[in-house]
Amino acid sequence: MTLVIAFIGKNGAVMTGDLREITFEGDKSDRERLEKELYSGAIVTDEELVKKAEEFGVGITVTDRKSKVSERNGVLMGEVSSVEGGVVKKRRLYASAGNYAITELRDIEIILTSHGKGSNFIAFGNEFTKQIANKCFKDNWTKKSNFQDAVKILMLCMETAARKTASVSKQFFLIQTALNVDVLKVVEEDLKE
Repeated sequence: MTLVIAFIGKNGAVMTGDLREITFEGDKSDRERLEKELYSGAIVTDEELVKKAEEFGVGITVTDRKSKVSERNGVLMGEVSSVEGGVVKKRRLYASAGNYAITELRDIEIILTSHGKGSNFIAFGNEFTKQIANKCFKDNWTKKSNFQDAVKILMLCMETAARKTASVSKQFFLIQTALNVDVLKVVEEDLKE
């Protein structure tokens, strides 16, 4: 699980996601120890990640090519995934100007877990990356901030997270929309698939 963050405002929505995907191979307890260190922020650089993986006897594959954000019919979508007990779990965020929805995908079942209207800042990732994003946003957002400020702050959040943990790539995609589309219509399309 890496990092997808979004700002939903009344005049638009912006979403960004990193490109990192990490797969782990080896003994389950060793993999879990490595993942715990990585997702707690104890492993900062890619070099440290490789060294720790060797230390724990865990094979890792790191790629920075997985796009986690996209746009469909004026709705921005971001998705993060994790594997728990052999079950793939995905969380998906849908955002448009003034509204958003969150779903969880477990195997083939999609469940709407949240829906809201108005302005909001949302971060998907592990606890450490979410803390980084939330602190970065809180420290830089003021009452005078506008949508363009939100775009800059999301970029700063991604850059900050990439400097503080090897679980986030240095590259990221950023997409935005000024359209006000009912996100639940896109969620309903996904529920039918």
